[in-house]
Amino acid sequence: MKQAGLAVLKKYWGHTTFRDLQWDIIAAVLNGNDTLALLPTGGGKSICYQVPAMLLEGLCLVVSPLVALMKDQVEKLNQIGISAAAIYAGMPQKEIKIILGNSIQGQIKFLYVSPERIQTELFQVSLREMPLSLVAVDEAHCISQWGFDFRPEYQKINSIRVVFPDVPIIALTATATHKVIDDIEKQLEFKNTQRFTASFSRPNLSYIVRQTSHKENQIFQIANGVKGAGLVYVRSRKRAEILSDILINAGYAASCYHAGLSHDIRNERQSKWIAGHTQIMVCTSAFGMGIDKPNCRFVIHEEWPDSLEAYYQEAGRAGRDGQPSFCILLVDASDTLQLDERLNLQFPEETFVKKVYDALCSQYQLQIGQSMSEPVAFDIELLNQKLKTREANLRPALQVLQQLGLIHLSDAFFEPSRCFFTADHQEIELLSNDSYKQLLGLLLRTYGGLYDYPTIISEQFLARKLNKSEALLRKDLLSLHDLKLLNYKPQNQVARLTFTTTRIQSNYIQFSNANYKERKSLYKAKLSQMLNYACSNSTCRSQLILAYFEEKNASTCGTCDVCRNNKSTLIDKEQIWRDMIRTKTAVSKVSINELMSMIASHEQNQFKDFLRMMLDQNQIKVMPDGSIQML
Repeated sequence: MKQAGLAVLKKYWGHTTFRDLQWDIIAAVLNGNDTLALLPTGGGKSICYQVPAMLLEGLCLVVSPLVALMKDQVEKLNQIGISAAAIYAGMPQKEIKIILGNSIQGQIKFLYVSPERIQTELFQVSLREMPLSLVAVDEAHCISQWGFDFRPEYQKINSIRVVFPDVPIIALTATATHKVIDDIEKQLEFKNTQRFTASFSRPNLSYIVRQTSHKENQIFQIANGVKGAGLVYVRSRKRAEILSDILINAGYAASCYHAGLSHDIRNERQSKWIAGHTQIMVCTSAFGMGIDKPNCRFVIHEEWPDSLEAYYQEAGRAGRDGQPSFCILLVDASDTLQLDERLNLQFPEETFVKKVYDALCSQYQLQIGQSMSEPVAFDIELLNQKLKTREANLRPALQVLQQLGLIHLSDAFFEPSRCFFTADHQEIELLSNDSYKQLLGLLLRTYGGLYDYPTIISEQFLARKLNKSEALLRKDLLSLHDLKLLNYKPQNQVARLTFTTTRIQSNYIQFSNANYKERKSLYKAKLSQMLNYACSNSTCRSQLILAYFEEKNASTCGTCDVCRNNKSTLIDKEQIWRDMIRTKTAVSKVSINELMSMIASHEQNQFKDFLRMMLDQNQIKVMPDGSIQML
């Protein structure tokens, strides 16, 4: 069986041997086991489902969280002569039907879908006719409510088991604690389970934390001091745009990447960075998943991720070729103050969530005890106005209501329309069309940051303010796009809202039923662990990370900033001890026990090791009477 696997590996991927654990994982899948593979970033996870799928008759269904990641995998498979396709939001219905038909007829070997697509009626009907041989769940930590990237839609993947109870499932992830792994296997209803976990240790990576009040200057120093390409992670699209401009103006070959950019722009910038034309990519968390650049030499986090899982995964994009590389976290005094704000944004107060629910029901005139059978068009701007709050606060509350099972928001809600100005103030002033001027003026008054980064807009709101139809408003925006005055990316579909239950009194909303409080507590704990990592100056950073993933008794790495500081301190201490021994032995006879009595109790083990080293190197000698003599 292994020879057949090696033949497939050689034929399509050009490799003659499997990496550590790869064949064990493949063999488990071929034996019909449900399999969980936890391999670090760059560990070759895709091979673990692609090779067995090629050895099995039928279709491999791959559930993946990101469109960009799906497209990348499909393109790579097609390039090596393997038929693959992907279905995701925004595709024409006709194209989806063709792909599903080809999957049923056996013309496609790998079908990539998002978890949201699985639940559509068209897919569910087609699924029953597919010659399914394997299900692969990529980035499987998303399936767990304890994971750092929780997505409720992932918890519905097990509906495939109803149709294909005997088809094996392989779940793959690079970052998961034991609690997350247990939850993944439970949610996917694993049976005959095989679990494979590689070490999270990355010996070639130096983890460094730098306390600084001038983060930009630190980035300049790192970029100057480390040869090669690097990533700088930030939390917001606006900051990505601003920091990349600062780097460009300072003479660096830099660019930025975030989800607000068009697909073509993202692809172009990603390709330039991978090819080495761009040295520094300033990016949000949207960049990196599935990106393969072996010689990334540094990853800087200007702002903290929410957890050590997220940090490990993003930092792990450095040094995938095994060469020495650096993972640097920049910390200043204001960072710790932002943690409470993050917690409240991610997990809004229960009173606010209840207030949003009442306002939502009121907006659609839904009375207590009433239900609504059909989805309705949803305009978040109206709700914003009603509650007089920010959209940044409102969206998390709506997602909580969805997680609680009270509402359902369509995919379009998560991909709203965006635009930003590509022309300067002077070009806009020269416009002679009054209708366009009114629209541009309203955009400027309503939305901040349009000159800096792609901003979410509401065509419904703009159309109402300008007293024109939404269709005409969209037409004007497209015309301004064609005139290169702004970049407009319309929403593919109208966002729709479904009330999934009859309206209840908000006082009766049970947060505990959805483990809301427990997840909030866990998120708070993750922030605290991230804080501990950032502020610790006594424990090896690699040990902190490995302990988080429950790898006990790991050795110190010797390369992080803590280990280097400890090593420097130890060298100074050893010189003090050497001078002490020289002084004492020059005056009178002194035994090891007498020397030990002069050392602080918490340093005595280190002192013993120091004496052994001096003996081994013939720097001291133990005389017959037990005294020490310097040589």
